[in-house]
Amino acid sequence: MRPDWSGEPPVLCLMGPTASGKTRVALALAARFPVEIVSVDSALVYRGMDIGTAKPSPLERRAAQHHLIDVVEPTEAYSAARFADDAGALVADIRARGCIPLLTGGTMLYFKALREGLSALPPADQDIRLVIDAMAAELGWPALHASLTALDPATGARLDPADAQRIQRALEVCWLTGRPMSELLAEGRRRPPPWRMLQISLEPSDRLELHRRIESRFEEMLELGLIGEVDRLRGEHPLHAGMPSMRCVGYRQVWEYLDGLYGLNNLRANAVAATRQLAKRQLTWLRTTPGVERFDCLAQDVEASVLDHVATTL
Repeated sequence: MRPDWSGEPPVLCLMGPTASGKTRVALALAARFPVEIVSVDSALVYRGMDIGTAKPSPLERRAAQHHLIDVVEPTEAYSAARFADDAGALVADIRARGCIPLLTGGTMLYFKALREGLSALPPADQDIRLVIDAMAAELGWPALHASLTALDPATGARLDPADAQRIQRALEVCWLTGRPMSELLAEGRRRPPPWRMLQISLEPSDRLELHRRIESRFEEMLELGLIGEVDRLRGEHPLHAGMPSMRCVGYRQVWEYLDGLYGLNNLRANAVAATRQLAKRQLTWLRTTPGVERFDCLAQDVEASVLDHVATTL
């Protein structure tokens, strides 16, 4: 029996770790159903970052309407709160056109923001972030972590002293509001959107095979010119290694390689290891996500299985 969707089809959410084949399955869904694809990826938002993000090709983007790709410059920040606002508006627009929103990607925090809502934290302040980055360059992130712990012991306790991105955000919130971020988070969350979400996850039955896919894909990125892409971005934009765009997996390691911190073999090893760690974190998120239908991304018939599941639900 078809679930009661109160007259509206669900928002399709296709999740999974990196290299699980989400793009292929999303395009298969787009070929069968009237969907428009909304990227749920914190790296695909950046213009000019094409190879290292495995951005859908022009041919793939012509095969189905894509959204939230190439929306900001690599010098800009893009937050989960902004994603939630942008994706919410897109869902409404897509439905108004008589199509089904298909949200797909591997940034689990973005999915969580849509599913559960976000705490009402202040938006990013670029001037404050520049000050924090300058302090980190002089003192190091562990020292800033100690400062954060003095201001917000609860947040300091849960963050690694080397977690630059989250330390920066927590300090920024403290400075902007005069209150600990943990206190603001405890006060409540924005209301989640009023949609039903059909959540599908592509997960590997063999973790080692996923690792082989990750290694093969990074080799392909190198062959396609990833090093040249990062070198070009460094020449075209006032970037530094602490910016969110350049902290993306793969880009961070190429940046360090271009800075002469290690050679090509270590670049390969470090990037692959970082990508495996990313996949591990994504799978941890997925294991704790409620209401997910799980499919083996390594199965030969994974596309057909997902298509059949969606067909019986819509």
